[in-house]
Amino acid sequence: MTNEFLAFAPISALVPASPATGLLDEMMARVGVDGIVAALADPGLLALVDQHAAAVRDALESAGRDGDADGLAGYARAIVAGARRMSRGLPEPGLAPTTPADWKAADWHLLRLVAICMIAEENEIL
Repeated sequence: MTNEFLAFAPISALVPASPATGLLDEMMARVGVDGIVAALADPGLLALVDQHAAAVRDALESAGRDGDADGLAGYARAIVAGARRMSRGLPEPGLAPTTPADWKAADWHLLRLVAICMIAEENEIL
């Protein structure tokens, strides 16, 4: 039996536009939302995330990549792969740090992923 409301739900709200946006959505769910909210509540943390965002932009530019979904997703994949090689994981959705203090003590790769999510939001990718 199908829920009559789901039968008319727009497909674009349920399916990512591309694999790149799907990956960025996952990163937003794992670290982006909590990290951005914490950064907006703490100027010091926001400055730290902004520094990571500047480094992401510089790296993309140096590699000849755009700050679009494909460029950001590719960079995020590289960060996740590097973290896994160092036995550093990603939190499951909803289990990321929530306080600015916890984020200031978070591993480098988590802050870099938050920065990627922040750029994606700024560029209206997500």
